[in-house]
Amino acid sequence: MNWNSHQFEPLDWGIIIFGIVFIAWLVWRAIQKQKQLMGGGESSREYFLGGEPWYVMGAAIFAANIGSEHLVGLAGAGAETGMGMAHWEMQGWMILILGWLFVPFYKHSGVFTMPEFLNRRYTRNTSSWLSIITLISYVLTKVSVTAFTGGIFMESLLGLPFWYGAIGLVLLTGVFTVFGGMKGVMTLSKIQTPILIVGSFLVLFLGLSALGGGSVTQGWTNMLDHARQMNEGYGTNHLMHFDKNDPLYERFPGVWVFIGAAIIGFWYWCTDQHIVQRVLGGKDMNAMRKGTILSGYLKVLPAFMFLIPGMIAAALVARPESGFIMGSTDEAFGSMVKFVLPVGVKGVVTIGFICALVASLAAFFNSCATLYTVDFYKPKHPDASDKKLVWIGRVATWAVVILGLVWIPVMMGLGSLYKYLQEVQSLLAPSIVAVFLLGIFSKKITPKAGEIGIIIGFVIGMVRLVCNIFAGDLNAMEGLNGLSWFWNTNWLVFEVFLLLFIALLMIVTSFFSSPASDEKLKGITFSTQSVEQKAETRASWTWVDVVTSLGVVAICAAFYAYFW
Repeated sequence: MNWNSHQFEPLDWGIIIFGIVFIAWLVWRAIQKQKQLMGGGESSREYFLGGEPWYVMGAAIFAANIGSEHLVGLAGAGAETGMGMAHWEMQGWMILILGWLFVPFYKHSGVFTMPEFLNRRYTRNTSSWLSIITLISYVLTKVSVTAFTGGIFMESLLGLPFWYGAIGLVLLTGVFTVFGGMKGVMTLSKIQTPILIVGSFLVLFLGLSALGGGSVTQGWTNMLDHARQMNEGYGTNHLMHFDKNDPLYERFPGVWVFIGAAIIGFWYWCTDQHIVQRVLGGKDMNAMRKGTILSGYLKVLPAFMFLIPGMIAAALVARPESGFIMGSTDEAFGSMVKFVLPVGVKGVVTIGFICALVASLAAFFNSCATLYTVDFYKPKHPDASDKKLVWIGRVATWAVVILGLVWIPVMMGLGSLYKYLQEVQSLLAPSIVAVFLLGIFSKKITPKAGEIGIIIGFVIGMVRLVCNIFAGDLNAMEGLNGLSWFWNTNWLVFEVFLLLFIALLMIVTSFFSSPASDEKLKGITFSTQSVEQKAETRASWTWVDVVTSLGVVAICAAFYAYFW
């Protein structure tokens, strides 16, 4: 057997099949053990939240974020635009905001979901709109895109036809989520996270070695030298693009890209259901915060696990003598796995990647089930048993599976998938960020202000999205020249101004609407925290938590300093 083969050998396939069966058994065993501990029953809280220790929670937060968009998109972005997309990955510091700022409020409010929190802080309409927005975004972007890019990854790595990989991934994850619930997701995260990290770093170091003729340090130098020559000489080896003549300036415009990425990051890491749900499963506030700190450290890894291997792939392609072959940039990571990993190791690492795809997609499925069950079904059926709620959650999961599959052909015809995704996120995030931030920082923001803010922000965002789709036709209409700024403004710049507009709108509305009662706001804003709640928050952390949190910030700052 050729142990350095650049293709999957029978040993790899045997390892993959055995690994999948073994992992399925481990997940089933964990679920059965949990049921035995609960006397054979299954509570809705355990199904939807999980109840895991902090280190499992930290791994689950990280695992929920890693999906096929990383294996395909981030590596592909590294090959095409270098360090530009690292702004969205170097956000371990943002997860600390979740742990230190938002965890106390979520814990004291005792909620399952983010819409539940907004219902407490604002109105039922506010929470319903967040649920609708979240469900729409999951089906049209997260679920479909994960399946779409998963199909591409399976095709580039295993040679499976696109639709076999995409549909197989969605159906496998649907079955897994329906029967596994959050306990299954958490168990899978424990298994796949170490395999994923070790495997990706093997790809990184072996790739650098191949690029440097056996020397990792020389490979790093060669990679950066190649990146400096790309982008018409402006380079892709740096994070910031300030020169307006730089071809990448339009995609990553100066400091706007950092601010815009931070807004999207805040929405995703601090208020998005499928991330926060992993934190809400913590045993106590201390475990919740420790889980976010661990995840903050893990979050700095994807830039090295996926983006830089993409840059290595681009440098290897530029050296025909290397023997490395890559089709489109979307095939960068799959091609690297086949090229640099030895036989047998390829099989083990592929198991980790498949688990990552399933865990990420399962996180979305489970969050959709939780949102629908807790925010729509349960309020209308308050006497429903736990068994009934779990069953409804499973039905909701299958509905999301079907909708996700139906939307894939539409996604395939959208052209630039990642430009579309970035714009959708930038249009959804501002209203949600404004509602959450102002909601906990000021009790003077009224319930009606939150309701108007989230509705108007969503409507403006969707109008902008429709205008972007028909931008060519709109620009050709002379009578609309005065309005062209609305759809032609850079999406990151537009995102910042949309956030400021919504915040101002909420502040103004608060002057003309009735404030919430102190009883309604008790414990969910800074100024309405009780003495006991403040004491509980203070007792939940020590100097160790502070020092380890500062370590995350220091790593992020060092990354920006090196690649500025």
